[in-house]
Amino acid sequence: MTMIALKSRQTVPALLIALILFQTVCTLFFVADVSTDMKDLGLSSFLDPHILPELGATAGLVLGIVFEIAVLMRMLRKQAQLQQAMGVAAGALAEVMEGYFGRWGLTPSEADVAGFTVKGYAIAEIAGFRGSSEATVKTHLNAIYRKAGVAGRAQLVSLLVEDLFRAPLVETGLDGTTRSAARAAE
Repeated sequence: MTMIALKSRQTVPALLIALILFQTVCTLFFVADVSTDMKDLGLSSFLDPHILPELGATAGLVLGIVFEIAVLMRMLRKQAQLQQAMGVAAGALAEVMEGYFGRWGLTPSEADVAGFTVKGYAIAEIAGFRGSSEATVKTHLNAIYRKAGVAGRAQLVSLLVEDLFRAPLVETGLDGTTRSAARAAE
């Protein structure tokens, strides 16, 4: 996710909160104004053409605040659910990767290189992370692709991701607890 997208996701709730606070201040002003006018005029104030629009505006502001709070709460709940789902998916992918790496008989070095490869790092970056040469990383990648039975990075990633799509990410146990489906299959 880009920094711009992350910042925009963080600013939307902040902007909504700022809008709600501004509308609350405006509402308090109108309530105070209408209350003062009604206090001066008494019951006849409900027939006053000056008071009725102010009452309507005040009611509209209150309804707007209630609606915005409801939207904000729904949005924050949805964001929390999405973050939880992303965590489950990331955990499930890690478990799927470990399972495949074990079945393919990858060495710890090959598994490390394969993990970086699946994450999308370039050969030069992987070599830098591991403190090895690019030739060593390429040798590991050739061994990984041979053991996995794939032709390259795209097929390797596709193989792992397709396994996630075939099974549910979350499995509910008999006791009502949830765990990643990849862990449940072990």
